[in-house]
Amino acid sequence: MPDSQRLEGKTAVITGAASGFGRAIAERYAAEGARVAVLDINGDGATAVARAIGNAATPITVDVADGPSVDAAIQSAIEAFGEIDILVNNAGWSHPNRPIMEIDEAAFDKVFAINVKSIFLFTRAIVPHWRSIGHGMMINIGSTAGLRPRPGLSWYNGTKGAVNTLTKSLAVELAPDKIRVCGIAPVMGETGLLETFMGMPDTPENRARFIATIPLGRMSKPADIANAALYLASDEADLVTGVNLEVDGGRCI
Repeated sequence: MPDSQRLEGKTAVITGAASGFGRAIAERYAAEGARVAVLDINGDGATAVARAIGNAATPITVDVADGPSVDAAIQSAIEAFGEIDILVNNAGWSHPNRPIMEIDEAAFDKVFAINVKSIFLFTRAIVPHWRSIGHGMMINIGSTAGLRPRPGLSWYNGTKGAVNTLTKSLAVELAPDKIRVCGIAPVMGETGLLETFMGMPDTPENRARFIATIPLGRMSKPADIANAALYLASDEADLVTGVNLEVDGGRCI
């Protein structure tokens, strides 16, 4: 099999795929031979990405924090593809970078619903299908924030700590079903949430202050995360489960 088709014949569902890391993962998976379901609460954005990818992509509108919406999305993907091999739980949100007492209850509830409850809902929706076909592969997009937390994003940090731990726990529990579960922990990336994470305007000076804390000297890019997600979903990683792969330029060292 040529290297350019590392996901030949596989199908994938990717949440938050209308932009950022999710879009890059969807595009890379399709380029590597997979059929992809582009899931996002932004239905128009999902449609635009799927149209740009071409016939290998199917757009599905979903609210990842709503059980019936998640169930319907998985069912739609199964109907479109016959079966689902890969699920990437990428959709995420963050409250602004502020002191803990300045984050209200609504923001706390929202960040946990999107970042943590979504994994609960997608697991419940897809595991019965994976058990019926005898395999499955889940990738959860965590964060270095859950491994090396810093002030200002405490509640967001907590959600990503939960994602990192859930990845390991699910990997152990689902291994007897031949279901692999892995995580990716990106360092701050060039996405739409950049200013939210930094808590300051995205200026060259402010970027430089943060980049100075990354040994390899740059932020993550969507392509970096897509490359990691490609490896973890491929047959090359058939014995890899329960890992939280740090794509962070050394920040967590």
